[in-house]
Amino acid sequence: MTEFILGHQLIIRLSFFVAILVLMATWEILKPRRVLNISKPYRWTSNLGIVFLNSFILRVIFPAGAVGVALFATDQAWGLFHYFKTPYGLALVLSIVALDFVIYLQHVMFHAVPIFWRLHRMHHADLDFDVTTGARFHPVEIILSMLIKFCVIVVLGAPVLAVIIFEVLLNMTSMFNHSNAFIPLAWDRFIRYIVVTPDMHRVHHSILAHETNSNFGFNLSLWDRLFGTYKNQPDEGHERMTIGIRDFRDPKQASRLDGMLMIPFVGKVTHYAINRRSENPRA
Repeated sequence: MTEFILGHQLIIRLSFFVAILVLMATWEILKPRRVLNISKPYRWTSNLGIVFLNSFILRVIFPAGAVGVALFATDQAWGLFHYFKTPYGLALVLSIVALDFVIYLQHVMFHAVPIFWRLHRMHHADLDFDVTTGARFHPVEIILSMLIKFCVIVVLGAPVLAVIIFEVLLNMTSMFNHSNAFIPLAWDRFIRYIVVTPDMHRVHHSILAHETNSNFGFNLSLWDRLFGTYKNQPDEGHERMTIGIRDFRDPKQASRLDGMLMIPFVGKVTHYAINRRSENPRA
């Protein structure tokens, strides 16, 4: 089974990407949570354009990807799970959970360190919040994220199957929790005890800095609750809250591909970075 998945991983990952994109896009059209402000074709051209650009760059720089690193670590018997001879099933589950935790920590770091926030704010500068926002990340951030993932895989000795499952899950949940899909509030309250929902993560994309610096999780909601970064609802409510960053309100800069790529290199690092908070918590 693992060999089949390994041999067809690219097709599997692409299939899941297309499937969740179509599913959430359809859901957004049929049952939207908010009224969007920017032309969807205008934003989608750039947001999906950055996906193709990032995929190309990663294939050039890291042709084997995270799966290749996992295969090499397994062949060399590197990592904690090999050292302690951890049962395969347990190593599989722990690897997925550990990688999810590291993504949470990485996300906090990209808000806490000013130079990393410069990169990450391209993601937050989107003036609307929908399924394509979940795939909108600066190429340099994507490269750094991949290097962090490589380190975790080697330290853990994560099974190859765990890496494939995690990458598929991360991709799917990112598009799910960034979607503009309406989920009945009673269902949302239950679902978010396990995974991050769109309503939970939308708070993180608020223009208000104290809301931006909350709800960092992408998959499991446990980490935000455990480390005190959880915020239940936005102060202004989901329909009235403003999405984005105060410093980037021009659609040509925030929603056009060339403007998006330049965001890390313009302006100052403001109070959005955790260690640059202003005295006014609502700023």
